[in-house]
Amino acid sequence: MSETFTETNTLIKDELYGQYNWFYLNFVQALQQACNEFFSELFTFKLLSVSKNMNILAQKDDYFVTKIRIDSLHDVFFRSSEATIGIILEESLGKGPQKFDLNKITELEGKIISSFNDYLYNSISPVLLSPPVGGKKRKNYDTIYLTFFIQDNKTKEGGRLIIALPQILLAPNFVQATGEKFDVSDFRTSTVDVAIKVGTTKFLVKDLKHLEKEDIVIFENSNIQTMQIIYKDYKSNFRITPNPGLITSIDNNDGGHHMDGNSLSQNLWDSIQVEMGAEFETVKISLGELKNIEQGLVVDISSVYDNKISLKVENKIIATGELVIVNDRYGVRIDEVFASEASKQVQEFANPPTEHQEETHDYQEETQAIEEEFDYSDFELDDQDI
Repeated sequence: MSETFTETNTLIKDELYGQYNWFYLNFVQALQQACNEFFSELFTFKLLSVSKNMNILAQKDDYFVTKIRIDSLHDVFFRSSEATIGIILEESLGKGPQKFDLNKITELEGKIISSFNDYLYNSISPVLLSPPVGGKKRKNYDTIYLTFFIQDNKTKEGGRLIIALPQILLAPNFVQATGEKFDVSDFRTSTVDVAIKVGTTKFLVKDLKHLEKEDIVIFENSNIQTMQIIYKDYKSNFRITPNPGLITSIDNNDGGHHMDGNSLSQNLWDSIQVEMGAEFETVKISLGELKNIEQGLVVDISSVYDNKISLKVENKIIATGELVIVNDRYGVRIDEVFASEASKQVQEFANPPTEHQEETHDYQEETQAIEEEFDYSDFELDDQDI
């Protein structure tokens, strides 16, 4: 149900976007002319919104409602906010000793507002279609709400007027595109925020628990000549010019992190593999570069290499670092690991207060117990990972 509801709302929104200009041309000018005739050009009409439901900002106000019957099934409603009525009555009857209160509106004041709304309706009635004969009773979602702002030309104060119209009485036109007015090349230097994914690899949970600063994680599913760009729902692999400055070497004594995919652990959970991904933090690239990526051209994105890169498991950032190239694969040299709460407690137990030296042995036992803890619920595991 939720997907259908969302899709329907999207269609309605796009439909009203295309019809907005028709409502503007057919209603604003007619209402403004009628207002000028009724009040000698005291007010200005502005169209704020066209919607399938009443503007949420307008729902908080009190309104004077004028109902105009079209036939037994169709009505038009004019809802004038308290602020709107206040400025209209002030211009009509003069400023009163107290601020206008809609709850205390007099019969004369009500007649002035109703007469004004009737006059406005007569100005827009030529745009409305005749109601169908033998039609069905309409429902709430068959109504179009036009929200206007009426401004006093002298004081610049104003309020809202909401006109509710049965959709079946309207035949709006859509704005038709007449062709592209601009060439993409006009905006080649403009930038857009994208995510760039470097690669993925399988990682033992046992190794994940012991990641440290300066470790290097190699991404087996990566290629130094390609990366993946992600922009909203758009994903595409693209070819790049590798940066030679990222090339590094690893020996067995440099503190690099090495995995043995066949290693076994006495703990079943430690031997499970999870997928780790390497992804740049949101980066800016030009529309020109984006266009080249779409066309399959080789792209030089040297500016991207200056951005921080994150290691993610199940979309959770577990570490950050800098991109390196090892042989023909990308890797990440870790400069920060985001410790779990258990790891923070380990540090606290590892540095007990000096005045409690006699409890050192107890701290060591507790530290060892905490180091063995690991919250496996952080990660969702597929069958193939076990």
